[in-house]
Amino acid sequence: MILEAARLAASQLFSPGFRAVFLKSIGLTLLVLVALWFALRQLFLALALPWIDALMPGVPEWAGWLTLLAAVVTGIGLALALALLIAPATAIVAGLFLDDIAEEVERSSYPREPVGHAMPAMRSLILSLKFFGIVILGNMLALLLLLVPGVNLIAFFVVNGYLLGREFFEFAAMRFRPEDEAKAFRRKHVVTVFFAGLVIACFLAVPLLNLLTPLFAAAMMVHLHKMLSAATPAQAPAV
Repeated sequence: MILEAARLAASQLFSPGFRAVFLKSIGLTLLVLVALWFALRQLFLALALPWIDALMPGVPEWAGWLTLLAAVVTGIGLALALALLIAPATAIVAGLFLDDIAEEVERSSYPREPVGHAMPAMRSLILSLKFFGIVILGNMLALLLLLVPGVNLIAFFVVNGYLLGREFFEFAAMRFRPEDEAKAFRRKHVVTVFFAGLVIACFLAVPLLNLLTPLFAAAMMVHLHKMLSAATPAQAPAV
């Protein structure tokens, strides 16, 4: 069931509907990061450079070279730092379009079944920020566990597998169920959801491909939720 859901999601990643969402999310992410780079660079120039000039008042020619060097190094450093943020920042932005992905999957793969209800924009934003915060905290914990001999990368996959599985499955379930019922349904299938989260964590670990993680995860969990719902008709979602 898990592998079938992953296969179906992967087969849809480059469909027109998915491409449109990906291009929108990556484009908006890059615009935000470029704007942030300029803002941080200007802040550095405004606050730090006067201190550098003041430290060497007797040799203005050296101060000038030092100022230029500091500006160049800062610009490169900020660019590298923001490059590392592309994947998590894309996850936040893509979170605003997850309902588009879920609807695309539901319409194309389950045309005979009702389409789920999209969450309000503010709710989607809150869930995106919550997801981002949980993943950041989870990875901080994983980094601490990496210091423990014998744990190593297992911590990364276990933590992210649990968090990613939980958040994305509940998102898919809440399109058809009240939030409390969606959480209860996830707890009922906690083992399946966890192993599905491990598949998403493996996807997340691949450079460049990880930019597509939110789209893949949302599609996979829509399929998984449909499969689990069909397997437990007594708990069929109310629409």
